[in-house]
Amino acid sequence: MKGVVGIVAIAIALIGLCGTVMANPPIVPPVQYEQFCEAHKVSGTGIIDVSTSVIDKKIALEYFDTMAGDGDIELDQETAYSQNSDKLKRNISSVNGSNTAALNLYQTKKMTYAGETPLVGGKLLNSKTFYGGIGANIQEMFSVNELEQDQTAFFVSTTPNQPAYNIRPEDLPGILKKAGRNTDAVEALMTDKNGIYNPAHLVGLETKQSFNGTWGTDATWHRIFYKDVKAHEMFTGVFEAEKLIKFHENPVPERIPVPCEGIDC
Repeated sequence: MKGVVGIVAIAIALIGLCGTVMANPPIVPPVQYEQFCEAHKVSGTGIIDVSTSVIDKKIALEYFDTMAGDGDIELDQETAYSQNSDKLKRNISSVNGSNTAALNLYQTKKMTYAGETPLVGGKLLNSKTFYGGIGANIQEMFSVNELEQDQTAFFVSTTPNQPAYNIRPEDLPGILKKAGRNTDAVEALMTDKNGIYNPAHLVGLETKQSFNGTWGTDATWHRIFYKDVKAHEMFTGVFEAEKLIKFHENPVPERIPVPCEGIDC
């Protein structure tokens, strides 16, 4: 992590910042945080029906992962979710220079499948704008008779639960706003007391696969009257594909003018 001279003094000086109407600061995690983890290794032949979903309005997360088929499968999968990002630390090749990062959701999957009946499924990872997210979502869809896949999905939207320099997470959005374009200061502020960087807001998918069938992704990032980003890919046949999708928004909030601001009513 980059060193920042005088960051403690900056943080203390900025704690008294007045509240303003701001767009998309990182979400403050709840004190009574919640967690979920599932890990399994499966190898066999037969009917397959696997699904995982996580919907959490407190951290603006929607996640669905499902597949069904009838054939030969080997599956090694871990799904971990924590409202307290300080507790969920993982290394991802495309995040934080491959160094350890704090996350709210992490799923890694290694899988092979072969069968006359297609393996049909998909994945959705969504940062819900209405609940404080950035409005970005990633979808994966497939219907394949053969598949080899190595995939990682990741998401973070919250502040560190225990930021460095004894800053309260409730004060962090205001301090980040004052830090503004000082990227070194912002990075230091988004680092927890143990020195682990939190890259919120971040939505991403790393995937490598070879397949016989149909496989594709849709990625969108939309904000009403402001932004509309779309990326679509779909392949049918015999292919090898390696793909990275990431949406990241700088955690420094911007002030939004309030409708009728300055009008006494």
